[in-house]
Amino acid sequence: MSSTTEPASERASQFSLDVDERGIGDAFRGYIGKLRTGEPGALPSVLGLVVLVIIFSQVSDQFLSFNNIGNIPAQGAYIAVIALGLVFILLLGEIDLSAGTTGGMAAGFAARAIFSGNLHDALPGLVYWILVLGMVGAIALAVWLKAYSSAVLVAIGVVLIITNLVQHEFWATVAAIAIGGAVGVLTGFLVGKVGIPSFVVTLALFLAWQGVLLFALNSQPINTTNIGFWYGMTSKNLSPAWSWVFTLVVVLGYLAYTVIASIRAKAAGLTHQALSLVLLRGGVIAVVGVVLTILANRNRAPNQYVVIHGIPWAAVICIALMIACSIALSKTTWGRHLYATGGNAEAARRAGIDVVHIKVTAFTLCSAFGAFGGVLLASQSQAVSLNLGAGNTLLFAVAAAVIGGTSLFGGRGHPRDAIIGALVITIIPNGLGLKPNLGVQYQQVITGVVLLAAASVDAVSRKRAARS
Repeated sequence: MSSTTEPASERASQFSLDVDERGIGDAFRGYIGKLRTGEPGALPSVLGLVVLVIIFSQVSDQFLSFNNIGNIPAQGAYIAVIALGLVFILLLGEIDLSAGTTGGMAAGFAARAIFSGNLHDALPGLVYWILVLGMVGAIALAVWLKAYSSAVLVAIGVVLIITNLVQHEFWATVAAIAIGGAVGVLTGFLVGKVGIPSFVVTLALFLAWQGVLLFALNSQPINTTNIGFWYGMTSKNLSPAWSWVFTLVVVLGYLAYTVIASIRAKAAGLTHQALSLVLLRGGVIAVVGVVLTILANRNRAPNQYVVIHGIPWAAVICIALMIACSIALSKTTWGRHLYATGGNAEAARRAGIDVVHIKVTAFTLCSAFGAFGGVLLASQSQAVSLNLGAGNTLLFAVAAAVIGGTSLFGGRGHPRDAIIGALVITIIPNGLGLKPNLGVQYQQVITGVVLLAAASVDAVSRKRAARS
């Protein structure tokens, strides 16, 4: 037993900060511990991805060709982007069934503005003013709910529409994202403030936005192959030089951030990662990035008269958004509050977290990502069709997030889950498409089985975590 005559410095040392240095061995043991307690993370989806690659490489010798692999980012970009938005909602234990049709509607307004040159004259009846006044109402609602970032996003869209800058391809895309943001404010208000279950709200909006899309298009589909900015998102690539620049920025940025964070934590006397662990992770990312860039810069054209090389723009977009989402969730107060709300909303409220604000901003992000996903889908399908964003669009996006490792019960998931899951979802039709005698029914059955397996893993891991 310590004596009361101990020096104050010795007594204080008993309560000193944890300054442990977490090395490679500690990280490995920690990961094994998570697996044992029911937190597999992205491991099941990664293993599933490997299995699918092995199977389809045996089904067709074209599957692992440079041309086919280079097409996968374009085919799955819209799924990945919509799934990234859904991660925010799933972390809350909520669901957004309208993300797909929100994207279709937003893309429809943007495409109509580009082709008509004047959105006001192109829209039938009072649709233009209903759109503008609806967005203004969303701004007022966001300000009232203290979701100021949401209000700014929607306000940008209102300015672009009123000034008719939406006739330009880039600004039309920004306006589409802002329209999605307005939808998210409304959804977040109905779910977070009014208290209507998200399933009911978004199911109703899923149906409503399909009708609004018909108004936006005047029941006439719009070809997007002539919209250069949209077309390039899923059909063009970075040059080999810019591909290396992108890879270096990502790799060096990660290394610089993690090394500086480790050094600062050590200097502050906090638990930190050892430089050996930081450099190992950075080295793995660097090797993967360099190998993929070398392969991407090889000519993958199916004939000798065309040259196709460089990292696809679709991949660049998805990676950049994944990094941004990861930073928002792991390095900001808002992100920590989102995880806390998803883990236990009542406990978060009692801790002083504005749960309504968190839900409104999360739904805003989800719908904004859904709108951008709609633009990417219009680019990939080369048209804004009358049912853009309907059908399996939302189902594939939800499946991507869940298959990647995001929990349906809230509180657990990462943006990388959406990217990994989107790869799984995209590879299935891609691989089956190389075997013409296999019908679309195989795609539906296999995707459903994979999703059921992912949901089962999630439920089982939850039970194991609760018992441990």
